[in-house]
Amino acid sequence: MGQLTASNEQVPADDRVSGTAYTNLVVATVGFALTFWAWNLIAPLAGEFDKTLHMSSFAQSFLVAVPVIVGSLGRVPVGALTDRFGAKLMFPLMSALTIVPVLLLIPARSSYGALLAVGFFLGLGGTTFAIGVPLVNSWFPPSKRGLGVGVFGMGMGGVALSGYFTPRLWKHGHDLPFWVMAIALAVYTVVSFFLLRDRPDRVIPTASLASRLGRAGRLRVTWELSALYAIGFGGIVAFGVYLPTYLKTWYELSATDAGTKAAGFALVTVVFRPFGGWLSDRIHPAVVTCWALAVTALFAIVQAFDPDLSPIGTIAFLVMAAGLGTTSGSVFALVAQVTPVAQVGSVTGIVGAIGGLGGFVPPLVMGAIYSAKGSYSIGFMLLSDLALAGAVYAIGRMRSIRPTATTT
Repeated sequence: MGQLTASNEQVPADDRVSGTAYTNLVVATVGFALTFWAWNLIAPLAGEFDKTLHMSSFAQSFLVAVPVIVGSLGRVPVGALTDRFGAKLMFPLMSALTIVPVLLLIPARSSYGALLAVGFFLGLGGTTFAIGVPLVNSWFPPSKRGLGVGVFGMGMGGVALSGYFTPRLWKHGHDLPFWVMAIALAVYTVVSFFLLRDRPDRVIPTASLASRLGRAGRLRVTWELSALYAIGFGGIVAFGVYLPTYLKTWYELSATDAGTKAAGFALVTVVFRPFGGWLSDRIHPAVVTCWALAVTALFAIVQAFDPDLSPIGTIAFLVMAAGLGTTSGSVFALVAQVTPVAQVGSVTGIVGAIGGLGGFVPPLVMGAIYSAKGSYSIGFMLLSDLALAGAVYAIGRMRSIRPTATTT
């Protein structure tokens, strides 16, 4: 099939970014942060829930992983629906729907089964990533898409916000975190409905949802990017949901201290994601991905030897956060460059789903390994192996993809 160039994407020839583009970027990033905060409400409070539910390590890992897998899989249809109906409809809709499971956490917290059921629907909050990427991608010219999508990706800092604020709000009232989140989502739903704008010249697909997903699934690059994103973003999600448990279990930190340090990890990933996109606008994103994953692999090995948390362990976690954040930004710089504009939502949905699923498996593996071996070292060595494999593949295969080409 033919290549899609900047001219038929209807992007201004001088690569100027309009004020509307920046407004969309800011509003979408705020919404991404809020829905990600909601998506991660269970993880920072899992230890508090355990005081009455008395969960095993595996059961606790499964509880925090359920919203991850649902939110990840939900990105596939939500991304395709965004291609069809636009972000102006989809962002307020998904934000409003997320309010329901957030409030249901209040009566559900005393029952493990009820928490699992509510956690399933809480996964709705994790789908908005597949709404924002095609929106931002459509408004920014090719030379600035890496940075634009990277800035939008900073919304994953909602995980850090949740890790820091949720336990503190809980101390002031066990219902307070959920009411605050519900009100914030309600306000955002109204604001986003009035401020978000789809490009008036955007290509609206007429094919069915199944056929569009089928076409996106037949692109080889979709699955190559999915694998790399599963390591980069999957690692971020895995640490986001399981790091508080790891720090409490292995280093015997309090829930508040563990949540604070986990929030610091997430904050570093947030800062380095736009850096990965910005750098990819200047260097081939495959090269950026390779080096970022190589650094991650090295410091995962360091942490596998169970160093003291201060300073070696802290340094290892922060450097891994920088590497994973950079990777998540550089991989989606590739998505923006090699995917036809009309298919960005569908491809983003698949890549985002696989990336999120990459975050579903590690918490279960870490919980199972600790239950069986009383150690987390094997888990960190597995992370190192995957990151190194991703680095080799990125430089060996993905570097041959032309940054200005798109595949149809």
